[in-house]
This record gives sequence, structure tokens and C-alpha cells, in this order.
Amino acid sequence: MGGQKGIAIFCKYLGEQNDLTVVSVEDNDINLAETYNMVPLFSKERRRYINPFYVSQIKKIIKQKDIKNVITEHPYMAWMGWVLKRSLGIKWFVHTHNIEYERFRTIGKWWHSLLKIYESAVYNHADKVFFKTKEDIEFAIAKKMVKEKNAVLVPFGIDIDKMPADKPEVKRAIYKKHNIPTDATLLFFNGTLDYKPNLHALLFILNELNPALLKTPSFNYRFLICGRGLPASFNELKDYKNRNIVYAGFVDDVYAYFKAADIFVNPVITGGGVKTKIVEAMGYGVSVVSCVSGAAGIELSVCGEKIKVVNDNDVSTFVTAIINNESMQANTPQQYYDYYSWRNIVKKLQSLFNA
Repeated sequence: MGGQKGIAIFCKYLGEQNDLTVVSVEDNDINLAETYNMVPLFSKERRRYINPFYVSQIKKIIKQKDIKNVITEHPYMAWMGWVLKRSLGIKWFVHTHNIEYERFRTIGKWWHSLLKIYESAVYNHADKVFFKTKEDIEFAIAKKMVKEKNAVLVPFGIDIDKMPADKPEVKRAIYKKHNIPTDATLLFFNGTLDYKPNLHALLFILNELNPALLKTPSFNYRFLICGRGLPASFNELKDYKNRNIVYAGFVDDVYAYFKAADIFVNPVITGGGVKTKIVEAMGYGVSVVSCVSGAAGIELSVCGEKIKVVNDNDVSTFVTAIINNESMQANTPQQYYDYYSWRNIVKKLQSLFNA
């Protein structure tokens, strides 16, 4: 998932600039923690979110290492941060990736109102709250979930700071692997496909967008879809093989597919938060066509011509934006990398930790 990947890379760059200790679940690979110390403390069981035993263990770590700042990822275990702040006098930050209660409201979870009460309490007691988008900050302030002075923008970043140089050769390799004609425009969509918002987006592609594209025979394209969790009822999209759909399943190196793609298509309209795959796509030089909801949180001012945003569920405009893509073929502007580079994002936070 994008959030898990974002946490890992955030910790990587946070560890470059700070003496960082990360308390994580017990099955995480310690060898991947190149820039920080990892303590695999939490079990994989759901009750880890409410287990008070962990608080005493974390207290010991904080005292042994003389830690002054604690960051809790997501609000779910943030009650521990509040206890640590009250008992040890440390500074406590919450790094949230969505307005969580709103995300669950949009996908129909009845308990979202209970989560709202808890989430609001967490944000109001933290020293600072790191939000992914300006829209989330404005929403949280309007709902009195956080004070304006305590809201900090920490966008989902990318692990590169310039256009990849190997795009042409990677593109050739992906085209060859999947028998894609060399003159075809490669459209791309990826995600965890049993996640409801992504599944709805896939259905929109299969049932609405692709049939409309097929009505323009002069547009030579293939639509490549990858990701784990495709329901068995879809039969690996074999029924769509003759309709320009290529299903790659789960791939070990999704970045190779970003490098190969011409246009990333994002019709995701629910689920909340910034769609991290859009940020990554443009970082790898891919143009993006997205619906309005799917582009929420993207800083459009730094994207140049690399993204076109259309109204949700507007099939005809979506198709037109995909086919008439000449203006999107320029390289991703350097200002995009300056804004979304994880190294730059973390650098801006240092004054908060040192205050």
C-alpha cells in the first residue's frame, strides 16, 4: 500500500538527518533499516493497537536513548504518544496520511463517527500534526480537529530527484515482455485491486473507459494493469485480452512499469487522501489523466503540463484527454522534484525537532 511505502521512505530520510529509532511490527526486516535503528516490538495481532504493555517498553527505549521527539504514524496507536508525552515530557507529533474517519465514511463504514471523535482528540493533543495535503489541513481546521498553528504540511514524497535516465531501455523491455506493439501508447493503472476504491476504478476502466477508447480505432494503445488482490471472478482479465487490456498481476518492480508507461490513468473517486501512485507516476516521467477526486491533494502548480484533471465519471472528457496527449509529453519539470523530494521534505521539518 502507498502509505506503508511512504512511511518506510520517510523513515529512511528522517534517519539520514537524525538519530532515529523506529518501533515496528515484529516481522519487519531489520536489514532494510539502513539509516536508523529498528526495534521489532509490536505483534501482528490487531490487539496491538490497544495493548498497554507496549507503552512501558517504549518508555524504556526513550529513557535509554534520551529521545526528545516521538512521532506516531497514523492516529490508531497515537494514544500511546499522548501517554508518553504526559509521562515523560517529550514532544509528540502525529503523522497522518488521510483524514481517517472521512476515508472510512466514503467507503460506507458505520463506525466512522466514533473514529472521528478519537481522531479529533488525538490531533488536538499532539504538539504538531503532519498532514499529506493542504485540503486535509483545511478540512481538519474547519472541523475543529486541529489548531491551525499545529498543522504542518508533509506531502507524500518520491525517492528520486530527477527524471530517470533509463526510461527508454526499460520501456523496450516491458513492451517486449508483454508483447506490446512498439508504436502503441501505453496506458497504465496499478493498485491493490481488492481495495474497494481501486476495484471501482478498475471496473470503470473495463466497463466505461476502455470501450470508449476502442471506438477510436486510429488511437493505437494498450492498457496495462497490475496489482495484487484481483478477485478470482475476474479470471485474470483473460476475457479482455482482445480488447487491448494487458494484465500483469503483481509485479516485483512497479517502478519499471512507471518508467515504461506513457499515461497513468487514475479514475479513483473514493478512499480519501492523496493518491500516492499519481505522485510516483509523474516522478518517473509519466503523464497523468485523473478525475477530480483522484487528484485531490496534488500540488498542481508544480506539475507543469504533466497532468490533466477531468470531472469524476466523465467518460468522454477522460477519453479526449488520453487521446489528445501531445501537450503532456514534455519532461516532468524540475520544480516538481524540488517540491516532492523526500530529502527536501524532511529537511524542512528539522526546525520542529530541534526547537
